[in-house]
Amino acid sequence: MSLSPTSSGALIIGLLFVLLATGMPIAFALGLTAIGGLLMANGIGVFEVLAETMFAGIANLAYVSIPMFVLMGAAVAATPAGRDLYEALDRWLNRVPGGLVLSNIGACAIFAGMTGSSPATCAAIGKMGIPEMLKRGYPASVATGSICAGGTLGILIPPSVTMIVYGIATETSIGRLFLAGVMPGLMLTAMFMAWALYDCRRKNFTFDISGNRFSFGQKLAALPKVTPFLIIIVGTLYVLYGGVATPSEAAGAGAFLTLGVVIIMYRLFQPKPIFEIFSSTLRESVMIMMIMASAELFAFALSSLFITQTVAAAIAGLEVNRWVLMALINLFLLVSGMFLPPVAIIVMSAPLLYPIIVSSGFDPYWFAVVLTINMEIGLITPPVGLNLFVVKAIAPQVPAGQVLSGSVPYVVLMLMGIVILSLFPEIATWLPTYVMGPL
Repeated sequence: MSLSPTSSGALIIGLLFVLLATGMPIAFALGLTAIGGLLMANGIGVFEVLAETMFAGIANLAYVSIPMFVLMGAAVAATPAGRDLYEALDRWLNRVPGGLVLSNIGACAIFAGMTGSSPATCAAIGKMGIPEMLKRGYPASVATGSICAGGTLGILIPPSVTMIVYGIATETSIGRLFLAGVMPGLMLTAMFMAWALYDCRRKNFTFDISGNRFSFGQKLAALPKVTPFLIIIVGTLYVLYGGVATPSEAAGAGAFLTLGVVIIMYRLFQPKPIFEIFSSTLRESVMIMMIMASAELFAFALSSLFITQTVAAAIAGLEVNRWVLMALINLFLLVSGMFLPPVAIIVMSAPLLYPIIVSSGFDPYWFAVVLTINMEIGLITPPVGLNLFVVKAIAPQVPAGQVLSGSVPYVVLMLMGIVILSLFPEIATWLPTYVMGPL
């Protein structure tokens, strides 16, 4: 007995959540659900096109940039670069009231640009920042919450793997997407810093700047270990935006230079640490590619059962204000982000949402930033909340309730950020237009 597209969609989504609830890897859950849907649509003959459909989903030269940017992040994350960055900022902000928490959030923002990974940012900066803040008497919720929130910037501040995935899924310019994330990323960083300072004062914490003093020479001495990485990031983005190279070529050059700097600066001349960097890169890259290939098969199954077309027609037929439509989309993204990783959500939803966004008069690059902020919120909200688990592992002495309570205000700040971007979309669109011209 054939089912209607609505019934088929409900059945497939239900099966997907059941498989995810068992703890099955996301790629396998998507793939098995897709196979079940295709069997419903086309019968046993579907096995003839499974491999072709999955490989076609990742047979794109632009995907080469993903493992290259992952390699950049793995090379930095495997070294004391996070410690050096943290120490450099601490020395320069040491005499500023609240300079330590500002150093943590600032280090998260910069390290996020160096790695593009939220969990890696939390781990690298949190390992030094959280114990030091607790040692100096900062409230535990401030220490952990600021790191949780600062780590989320990894998927917004360029280079960002999620932006690359969105660009490929929607066939939009990756360079323009990177630029669109710069100003919102800085805006959120400033909002996080302002709240952290206010939260400290609200909890009657007295900023004490009578601790260690650093001479100007000591401050300058902290820069040589940080500057090369910043130059590489700026250089990679310049090559990309200057039209010198494609995103894949720029990512390859950036990965090569980062690996060379890491090996020379931290004397990684033994095979083992280099092997670990490439092993980490391989694991994460394969995981991302598997999710993308399975998501392509899942999207094909939804299309074969006319679920995608039915949902798109239903949304297009809604006679509601476009901002009501955007609110519903944001609600969908928020809920999805609480259960699924950003890459999985983007490859499944972006192709469906993109034409709706464009036909409703929204800028697709602005929407990419809004989508990414929604994904950031998912990183610090239960039940998955990956950053929460990373920070709890770093600071086991801090109760989980305090880690969560310290992160909740930053969720509100990110929601405020979405509202601000809705009122002033130029925050996301001005820089891409200025650098690369109008669409």
